[in-house]
Amino acid sequence: MGTQPSGVRERILGSASSLFYTEGVRAVSADKIIAAAGTTKVTFYRYFRSKDDLVVAYLQEQSAGMQERAAALDPDPCTGLRQLAEVMGTEACTPGFRGCPFINAAAEYPNPEHPVRMVITGHRAWLHSLVAGRLRLLGVQEADSLADQLLMLRDGAMVHGYVEDGTAVGPALAAAGEALVLPRITAGKPKPAAQA
Repeated sequence: MGTQPSGVRERILGSASSLFYTEGVRAVSADKIIAAAGTTKVTFYRYFRSKDDLVVAYLQEQSAGMQERAAALDPDPCTGLRQLAEVMGTEACTPGFRGCPFINAAAEYPNPEHPVRMVITGHRAWLHSLVAGRLRLLGVQEADSLADQLLMLRDGAMVHGYVEDGTAVGPALAAAGEALVLPRITAGKPKPAAQA
């Protein structure tokens, strides 16, 4: 019995994902992906009309995986945010870590109207919403602005984990995040009544 069609698509996507992440999207040709997947050009183009369609599928798969992992975060907003920082720090420590796939792809696709950039924008909007939503649950005012700041820290941590020693990323990201978040939680709480 031959490989199921969906299995062929997943094999192509799996080969492309590994190559895109380790070598860069633009550096990897369709021919290289076809060879790595052990398929033919006809089969490749049956599932993906162009390499850009494959890049879109790759990033959508990355986003879906991150959203699935985020669903398992502790429902307590503070604990969940800390876990999110720890997960990112752990990723930065893994062998072969080459930074955030979305930041990497964004650098290769500068046109904001390109389908690849639209996937990146959608993923980042989801991530921003996740962080801002948890900040709101903590009673933080201006949660959107603080979420922007935390995502800037996260982006910097991902780059740092790639170009420097990744083992320090998790603790540093958590400490920097707490330094931004904790004062705003305290500021949002009512002051205790004066003792008589």
